[in-house]
Amino acid sequence: MREAVRTRRMIRSYDPDRCVPRELLDELLALAVRAPSAGHTQGWQFVVLESADARARFWAATSEREPDAWLARMRTAPALVLCLADKQAYLDRYAQPDKGWTDRDEARWPVPYWDVDAGMAAMILLLAATDAGLGACFFGVPPGRHDAVRAQFGLAGLRLVGVVSLGFPAPDMRSPSLRRGRRPLADVVRFV
Repeated sequence: MREAVRTRRMIRSYDPDRCVPRELLDELLALAVRAPSAGHTQGWQFVVLESADARARFWAATSEREPDAWLARMRTAPALVLCLADKQAYLDRYAQPDKGWTDRDEARWPVPYWDVDAGMAAMILLLAATDAGLGACFFGVPPGRHDAVRAQFGLAGLRLVGVVSLGFPAPDMRSPSLRRGRRPLADVVRFV
């Protein structure tokens, strides 16, 4: 676990000739769904785009421009995992007798845990991919393109939290953002 956490980084270039075996995708997703979830709602869903056609439809739905260098590299990923959240599942779960919020008022939630839980599952997916020797990158879809993605893949009622690209890494450029370095623990941790 420590090694996966220490070595995990966002990979943006993939070997397009090496598919991720379905058994490995199943294994990674089986780990992702072990993530914690509020009320054990498990309101996440994942749509795996592994065919060239499905990936092309995704990229067409998410961008109207010619790909820049970043996007061209990302498009080499042989698998994309859409990470989705079902808000209604949480509102329904917390209206059950053991929770008792029968009004289903979204204002009761200090943060949208449906998104938080999907993000936790995505993080496990990233770590599991690193542990399996794969490259992975979590990225967002521009808000104005969410409806197009939902329509393309029949995702009505679900929120697109992000996407995890997966594949065998190819030589990759290091992100210029890494020059910033990691913040020291003393800057982000406080014991009281």
